[in-house]
Amino acid sequence: MAEDSLAYAFHKAAILVSAVLSGENLTDRYERMLREHPDWPDSTRGAVRDLCWSTLRAYGRGDGVLRTFLHKPPPVEVHALLLLAVQRLEARPEQAHTIVDQAVEAVAVDMPGFKGMVNGVLRNVLREASSLAARCQDEPEARYAHPAWWIARLKRDLPDRWEAVLAAGNLHPPMSLRVNRRKTTVEAMLDRLGQAGIDARPLTGDAIRIERAVAVSRIPGFEEGWVSVQDAGAQQAAQRLNLQDGLRVLDACAAPGGKTAHILETADVELTALELDPQRAQRVTSNLQRLGLSAQVKVADCRQLSAWWDGKPFDRILADVPCSASGVVRRHPDIKWLRRNEDISGFARQQAEILDALWQTLAPGGTMLYASCSVFDEENIEQIKRFRRRHPEAIVPNPDAEELLRLLPDADHDGFFYAQLHKPG
Repeated sequence: MAEDSLAYAFHKAAILVSAVLSGENLTDRYERMLREHPDWPDSTRGAVRDLCWSTLRAYGRGDGVLRTFLHKPPPVEVHALLLLAVQRLEARPEQAHTIVDQAVEAVAVDMPGFKGMVNGVLRNVLREASSLAARCQDEPEARYAHPAWWIARLKRDLPDRWEAVLAAGNLHPPMSLRVNRRKTTVEAMLDRLGQAGIDARPLTGDAIRIERAVAVSRIPGFEEGWVSVQDAGAQQAAQRLNLQDGLRVLDACAAPGGKTAHILETADVELTALELDPQRAQRVTSNLQRLGLSAQVKVADCRQLSAWWDGKPFDRILADVPCSASGVVRRHPDIKWLRRNEDISGFARQQAEILDALWQTLAPGGTMLYASCSVFDEENIEQIKRFRRRHPEAIVPNPDAEELLRLLPDADHDGFFYAQLHKPG
């Protein structure tokens, strides 16, 4: 089977999707596969990645279609392959016969006994395409390609916008750059991108939107640290910290280091970056090195103050807390299907512990910025309300103006939530 064939991409992508269906993290498993195949060209890497990510974004629909024809569950690897083929049929119906043939060839590699079943199911899908589309409209998980509990939460939290948020979660994510203002300007970077044949436009602040995603190797100045890849919504963190030269700043949950770097690009500050996981902490260091920046990077749990804090208070704290990541599911589509409703309360407890611990390290007159990439109120506005009940001295500008705090996912950025917490001086 040729490495540049769709059958090969189906076969490898089915391994990844079946791993997710068995509870594994998609990004981690994909990166492991890349290490196993270091000679893959960009085209093969991209084909496998695109198949996996697009299939898991649409998993609810694909699974709904397959339930019509599968009277008993096949092995997870076969189920994964069928999901991949169904998504491809939906995206490229003009290639239907090739897709079916290549899916059959892919299953023959490891499970030849299922060739007939794969062929039959996919041909049934083709024959009944119109009726299947109508049927999917009646099943919420199939219609919106999100779990039922997720849909119910958004209906409650965002009664006027829940459908738009669900739709955004199924889109291909935008590619945005963060311009390093220490080395260039947005205007100069747009000129360089144009000269390289890359169509781009400015967003807010230091952000540039690439209209068609490209490999970073094609981006002029990337290796020199002129720009970094970072969602425009994530870039709001440094902007909302009101940074000034000379401040003592803490980035409490720093990996992978994008927000850490943006802080250092924005002002000359004394920065401490904490990360619980040693490997992820190394990623922070590596990202800073590429950009010619430096910070004191520590491996520590930010809640355990005695393990890392020297007692000197911080003027600014970024608390970019662990969360459901429900605002970035189009980049990490496995999250929709690996998360459970009960996980949200667990994240909320952890977030509260982080806020309470870090509040002790904030200087009078200082600001702590709470940040999450969640769209659920329990992790966002409700979290801030609970914090203010525990710490009534905390000042929140415009506490009732939720729209000033919440960024819902749209065409230009992912979903985020920000809240400034001021400590009286």
